[in-house]
Amino acid sequence: MSLSPATALKPRYDLLDGLRGVAAVMVIWYHFFEGFATSPVDQRMNHGYLAVDFFFVLSGFVIGYAYDDRWRRGLTAGGFMLRRVIRLQPMVVFSVILGAAAYLLQGSVQWDGTPIPLHNVLIALALGLFMIPALPFSMADVRGNGEMFSLNGPAWSLFFEYIGSVLYALALHRLSTRALRAVVVLSGLGLAVAACTNLSGAYHIGFGWSMADWGWIGGFLRLLFSFSAGMLMSRGFKAVRVRGAFWICSALIVATMACPYVTGADGGPSVLNALYDSACTLFLFPAIVWLGACGSVTDRFSAGTCSFLGRLSYPVYIVHYPAMYLFYAWVWGNALTFDSVWPVCVAIFVGIIIFAWLVMRFYDEPVRRYLSRKLL
Repeated sequence: MSLSPATALKPRYDLLDGLRGVAAVMVIWYHFFEGFATSPVDQRMNHGYLAVDFFFVLSGFVIGYAYDDRWRRGLTAGGFMLRRVIRLQPMVVFSVILGAAAYLLQGSVQWDGTPIPLHNVLIALALGLFMIPALPFSMADVRGNGEMFSLNGPAWSLFFEYIGSVLYALALHRLSTRALRAVVVLSGLGLAVAACTNLSGAYHIGFGWSMADWGWIGGFLRLLFSFSAGMLMSRGFKAVRVRGAFWICSALIVATMACPYVTGADGGPSVLNALYDSACTLFLFPAIVWLGACGSVTDRFSAGTCSFLGRLSYPVYIVHYPAMYLFYAWVWGNALTFDSVWPVCVAIFVGIIIFAWLVMRFYDEPVRRYLSRKLL
C-alpha cells in the first residue's frame, strides 16, 4: 500500500504493507479449502473471509494518515478519487478480462451445467469493467450463485473499497473525531447485531459478495466500521516501540484466519462463531493495525519481505480467483479430496504468486506510473 508522493516526508508504515500481503496469501488458501467444504461449518481454515475486514481497517488507517491533512492544502474530492481510480482500476480491468477468459475456458456454463450465451458473458464483462454489481440471478449472474461479480468474485470488496473512498472524499474526512467515533461505535454495533442474529445464515459476517438478502447491508456495515475505525486510529496516532511487531502481527493474522468454525454443542452453526467474528473485527484487527504501525523494519530481510508482500498483495488478491473457478470445476467434477490434490494446490499457489508478480511488474505498476504522469 504505497502513499502518494506528497506524503513522502511522512514516516512510511512498511510493516502494514507486509501485513496486507500476509492476509492476501491467507485468502488464497482459504479459497482452496472452500472447494472441499460442504458448508461454512466444515471448511478447514475457516475464517479467511475476515481478511476483507482487516483490509478495510488498513485502508482507512493509511488513507486517513496520507490525506487528512491535505484537504486544507487544496486537495479536492475529484483529485482524491482520481488517485484512487489510478490505484485500483488498472487491476480491476485486468482481473475481469482474465475472469472472462477463465469462464469461457471452463465452458461458459453455470455451476449446475446450464449453458450461458456469449452476450450474457459480455454483459457481465461490461459491468465488471465499470464496477457495477450484478443483481442476483440476473443475466449478468453467469455462474448462477448470486455473486456481485461472477467473473471475479473478490471484486465485491473493491466495490465497497470504492464506496469507502467516496464516503471519505465527501463526508468522513470532514467529521470531527467525536463524530467519527460515533460512526465507529454505531456501525460496529450494527455489524455485531447482524452477525449474532444470523442474518448471514451461518452466524458469521461473511456478507457482501452478493446483493441477495442482507448481503449488501452486511457488506456496507463491514466497510463502514472497519474503514472508519482505521481512520479514527490514524488521527493523532502516536507510535510506541514494539519489537518483532511484524512477526507478532503475522502470527495473529494466520491464527485468526486459520481458526476452525466455532460450533455449538451439537456441532452445528452457533452464535459463538458470530461472537468470534465480531471480536476479531471490532477489536483484534484494529489492534493488529496499531501494533503494525508501531513496529519498524530493522534489517534488510524484514524490509525486503514487507516490500515484496506489500507490492504483491493487491495483484495476488484480485487475480487469483479465476484460477479458483477452474480449480473448483476440476475438483467437483471429479469428486476429489484435498488430501489427494494438495500438491496441485501448492503448484497453483506458486503459479499465482509468479503470475501476480509478472502482472504487477509489467502491467500494473507501469500503467499506474503512466496515468499518474498524465493525469496528476
